[in-house]
Amino acid sequence: MSRRTDIIIMSKPFLAFLYRFVRAYAWTFRLEVENEAPWMQHHQNGGRVLLCTWHQQFFAAIRHFQTYRAHRPGLMISRSKDGEIIASVARRTGWDPVRGSSSRGGVNAMKELIEKLRQTGLAGHIVDGPRGPAGVIKNGLIRIAHAADAVIVPFYVSADRAWYFNSWDRFMLPKPFSRVRLHFAEMIRLTPTEDETEFEAQRVQVERIMLPGFQGELPEEPHPTPPPG
Repeated sequence: MSRRTDIIIMSKPFLAFLYRFVRAYAWTFRLEVENEAPWMQHHQNGGRVLLCTWHQQFFAAIRHFQTYRAHRPGLMISRSKDGEIIASVARRTGWDPVRGSSSRGGVNAMKELIEKLRQTGLAGHIVDGPRGPAGVIKNGLIRIAHAADAVIVPFYVSADRAWYFNSWDRFMLPKPFSRVRLHFAEMIRLTPTEDETEFEAQRVQVERIMLPGFQGELPEEPHPTPPPG
């Protein structure tokens, strides 16, 4: 990508256009939302909720997640150029991005996200991060839930017609006017622990719960030990 093209893509006018395009595209979906009430009631009663999904599926949830903007929920996004584009869309959607990932600035970003979650009671997290490996939940999800005393609520997106990119996670893009299903799973509460074996058991537990929600076959076999973050 040339420097000139890079400057154009990262400019405020282009990012504003991209946000409007994403909104218009997402409004073509025939969206069905399932099992949202239980975790929303928990949040309204003062509980903290950490919504999470696979990187493969986050795009189709953007439209509906704008309805949570009054809570100013936090969301960890990488410091890459792609991350800046995603963060720009997230801000306009009403979410409050914190910048960092397991490879760059992750520790400070995690601390900031935990603080936001404590304050607002609501945050989102991509469980396999911006680069994977696919099908593996990184440790950050468990650490955030422990530190903020939050329940984990996985959500999954499926579509009756979709494109799957040739990417590390086979990123899913529902086709225009497709029927899209956004399903929230049951709340998961984990007991904080300092024991490494118990911590890993909790990570594997959540991973096993979420793996059936991955769309299609995994690009590769899940690695037994997650990368840090």
